[in-house]
Amino acid sequence: MGKKRVMLPVTEVDLASVKYDPGEIEAPHITGLWLKFFVKLVEMPLLGSLIISHLKKQNKIDEMLRETVIPEPPMFRPEFTPQEPEPAVVFLKEDGKSEERVDSAVRCLPQYDADSNHSSDSTPFRYWKIRDYAYSYRQKLTTPSSVAEHVIFAIEEFGNKKPPTPLLISFDPEDVRKQAAASTQRFEEGKPLSILDGIFVAIKDDIDCYPHPSNGGTTWIHEVRKVKKDAVSVSRLRCCGAILVGKANMHELGMGTTGVNPNYGTARNPHDLERYTGGSSSGPAAIVASGICSAALGTDGGGSIRIPSSLCGTVGLKTTYGRTNIRGSLCDGGTVEIIGPIASSVEDIILVYAAILGSSPADKISLHPSVPCLPDLSSHENSSVLGSLRLGKYTEWFNDVFSPDISTKCEDALNLFSETHGCKVLEIVIPELHEMRTAHVVSIGSEAATSLNPDLQDGKGGRLTLDSRVSFPLFNSFSASDYVAAQRLRRRSMHYHMEIFKNVDVIVTPTTGMTAPVIPKSALKLGESNIKVTGNLMRFIISANLLGLPAISVPIGYDKQGLPIGLQIIGRPWGEATILRLAAAFEALRVETKQPASYFDTLKRN
Repeated sequence: MGKKRVMLPVTEVDLASVKYDPGEIEAPHITGLWLKFFVKLVEMPLLGSLIISHLKKQNKIDEMLRETVIPEPPMFRPEFTPQEPEPAVVFLKEDGKSEERVDSAVRCLPQYDADSNHSSDSTPFRYWKIRDYAYSYRQKLTTPSSVAEHVIFAIEEFGNKKPPTPLLISFDPEDVRKQAAASTQRFEEGKPLSILDGIFVAIKDDIDCYPHPSNGGTTWIHEVRKVKKDAVSVSRLRCCGAILVGKANMHELGMGTTGVNPNYGTARNPHDLERYTGGSSSGPAAIVASGICSAALGTDGGGSIRIPSSLCGTVGLKTTYGRTNIRGSLCDGGTVEIIGPIASSVEDIILVYAAILGSSPADKISLHPSVPCLPDLSSHENSSVLGSLRLGKYTEWFNDVFSPDISTKCEDALNLFSETHGCKVLEIVIPELHEMRTAHVVSIGSEAATSLNPDLQDGKGGRLTLDSRVSFPLFNSFSASDYVAAQRLRRRSMHYHMEIFKNVDVIVTPTTGMTAPVIPKSALKLGESNIKVTGNLMRFIISANLLGLPAISVPIGYDKQGLPIGLQIIGRPWGEATILRLAAAFEALRVETKQPASYFDTLKRN
């Protein structure tokens, strides 16, 4: 008796009285043989239930979901109120051709200067951009076929490193050469399909890219699910002439944030090969950060684009839920996941985003997306728009990081931005962050279990990696009432955020609470379960997934060990243009850039 807790209706919560509660995650860190032993225990019918119940009690999950009266009705997927149009933008035809949207995107960019976009001994390091490749092709300085040979060599070189660093799970050099030859011929005929023609792009292993299998980082999904055609987003890239190099490595089933994968080997961080890339889009971020591909497609259900982008020093865009068509991915039945791009610059993110955007017919009916648009970065209005923006910052949350360099560097970037553009940084409060995290794990976990349980019950469960096998007993412990309670918490969080967005245009945070963690040697063979690290990596991630908000991670510097740090910008629903505009402005102010320790110059224009 006496356990029952009653939450105030969300409209009656006094924000002035809200105290910051980090809600630390309690769970053991286990690797190697100890992890194997723990999995045996947790999969035992009686003992496993007791262990899971203890972990849930430690983390107050049952208290939140079963012992609390939550007065709001459930929100089973993001619901968005109509938003004001964004200023100084170019509208795109969602139902038009991908190539036409990309051409419109090019016109949004600042004028291209071929001489200012490359590194030299006297200038800071810069990645080659998509427009650099396009210029080189058009000026006959090189061809897609020539670049393809550099790309193939680099991918094979990464796989042969000691220790091996497998960036791709499925890779066919002859298919890459065939695509490159077709692109080369189009340039010879003066008929490239778009600025993306001849641009090398990797596809995460949970997104269909025919004829490659989609395994989601497992060894068996191709046995129960055949790939017959490209995912919608991949087909849109192919229509633009992009060269699809293969299926990029990932944390198995997207169930982790480090990128560890004993099935195929673990992709390693190009800035330090002894450290994780972050996950689950580990291969996509690493292949872009290493300079091999200009862009990659990833999925993001719990930071899986933004976390590795931050740790690897790339840009990662998580779009509004439903802005891109997720059909043809392994996670196309969920309510928190999207498909989005990873690239080395905001400019390249804009070009790839323009190619892949477009809601599914069902989402157009249920979500009522606003007309997609891009910031006109070539417009004289751009500077005045930046100066008018209001940036929201929850200081206690912002500073709650494992690596102190992160909050310092992000604060410095924010101050420089405010001084340069004259915009306001306003203090905000976000209540119930711990409840939001619980609602997210119940949502994504229950949806993953629903999708995969038929195969796991059919004998495939024993073929999962050990850290995935730790997750599913937890996910299967959630009841129907737990799921409904989580969706009630989701509605509360949505209310708080929509109220915040009445006073600010975006919310700014560090992307992660720590820089790239060291890979324990014992994790390479058998995997790792480290919920503390997961909590640090996901600290600022959840709202964009649970609430379907757009968010972008942009690199802003390095910690004392030379590891990349990302700043996250979270926008209003359908507010991609605003966060892209801000990300481009933060990128332009960045002083410190470093070439990754493992980097390949595939254009070789110097």
